[in-house]
Amino acid sequence: MEIIPSDQENILIGIRPIERADEDALFSSEVAVLGHAVAKVRRQSGAARIIARTLLGELGFPPTPIPKTHSGVPTWPAGIVGSLAHHGTVAAAAIAEKRRVAALGIDIEPNEPLPEDLIELIATPREQRMYGLRLLQRRDLFVLKEAVYKAYFPLYMAFLEFQDVEIDINARLGYVPRSNCTFLLELHTSDNVIGLAYSLPERM
Repeated sequence: MEIIPSDQENILIGIRPIERADEDALFSSEVAVLGHAVAKVRRQSGAARIIARTLLGELGFPPTPIPKTHSGVPTWPAGIVGSLAHHGTVAAAAIAEKRRVAALGIDIEPNEPLPEDLIELIATPREQRMYGLRLLQRRDLFVLKEAVYKAYFPLYMAFLEFQDVEIDINARLGYVPRSNCTFLLELHTSDNVIGLAYSLPERM
């Protein structure tokens, strides 16, 4: 597992390749929620949870199930916020203590060009004016908006479309106009593109 340094010292991020045996890492309660999911999905879910359990161990938690609700949100130990993600070959997870980070979302994509027909779906008209074609053809906006959604949903229990989120990459902010809420952003790029979105407790 590779640890990805976060700008926010209270957030732990890890990634690892998905391996054939990773489905065996699932707890029975996690398998039950997955139902009749194909082996590929079980492997992806197992890999993400291996990372999450390793990160939780850094905070003193024993290995514990991380089932998901009917809405697909992972259920974390008390006092923890977190997020899971994967693409075809790599999984990722991010966790933090809730007293230090109020909401957290992560997404990961291979560092490959975005299919051109998806640009207008993902980028708002304002973003299309703000950013050049070279950036729009990358997966940066995609992963950041997915991360915002994952941080947003547990707070508001509402779905977001790509057009519902405005990303300011220079300011490293993601804004959801409908709820007038803003998330801090991080983008980590190597063989993968990792988007992180989070908000801090009001007292901080």
